[in-house]
Amino acid sequence: MEKMLLGVDLGGTTTKLALITTYGEMISKWEIATDKSENGKFITMNIAKAIDAKLAELNEPKSKVLGIGMGAPGPVNFSNGSIYEAVNLGWKDYPLKDLLEVEISLPAVIENDANMAALGEMWKGAGEGAKDLVCVTLGTGVGGGIIHNGHIVHGASGAAGEIGHMTVVTDGGVPCNCGKVGCLETVASATGIVRLASEALATDDNLSLLQQRIDEGNPLSSKLIFQCAGEGDPLSKTVVNRVGNYLGLALSHIGNIMNPEKIVIGGGVSHAGDILLEPVRQAFEKYAFNRVRESTKIHLATLGNDAGVIGAAWLIKNRLNP
Repeated sequence: MEKMLLGVDLGGTTTKLALITTYGEMISKWEIATDKSENGKFITMNIAKAIDAKLAELNEPKSKVLGIGMGAPGPVNFSNGSIYEAVNLGWKDYPLKDLLEVEISLPAVIENDANMAALGEMWKGAGEGAKDLVCVTLGTGVGGGIIHNGHIVHGASGAAGEIGHMTVVTDGGVPCNCGKVGCLETVASATGIVRLASEALATDDNLSLLQQRIDEGNPLSSKLIFQCAGEGDPLSKTVVNRVGNYLGLALSHIGNIMNPEKIVIGGGVSHAGDILLEPVRQAFEKYAFNRVRESTKIHLATLGNDAGVIGAAWLIKNRLNP
């Protein structure tokens, strides 16, 4: 009987789930809303219900599932699967692995969500074949996963790879959710990019294409900003170049320290494609050490929203069969 793996990518708004073969092929994927009420106390229960319902729909017994891998926001205590802190969910020292295993009656392994995305890209995505890899996820926030010699780098307290909280704006930065000021997340996340554009629009005397689109009823979003930049809007291009400079600077520091074979940029913001990648590469080449610039290549992620669940499946597979 061919076994299956369960991959879960826990997000602040939605939770993505997938049944995946041990070879990394997608069997079924779906998502549910993340219930953050009462400090997220219903999250594991809802995930268990969603999995039971999907297995019943597919007429598959739970005995075919090897285990469940789950990516969660925030630093993770990899030894016991607890969450040190997930600000957006209201969790602190939260025993996620234990609670999940009780609810689903399957072995579980918990890892930071950006680390899961990095593992997914290493297994089946843009990082395939690379043993030294850094993955940066640009979404509502900015996350990062560092893989050295095929293994996730956790650090002393599970906080390695917190790329989003590298300080890149040393003067005049804005507060970050983490409590610091001027973090990469404040200027390279979807919300940060929108804030930069809002500030630019507030001081712009010309009627930019971006402002015209907003006046036509389109909500200001990072997607709209990149679209307008692609159409040549000077204001939008200035914002995108600024974002690219901050991100390229941060990646050059990571490159200088780790010298990975590949840096993979994923998350919703990465869907902008080359309009984002070009200024990032230019900044990276400007700031990186020569040998790093020559040997470390920057790529866009190829798995999209599936990276987290695929990485979660890889991790439970390898944790149970090391």
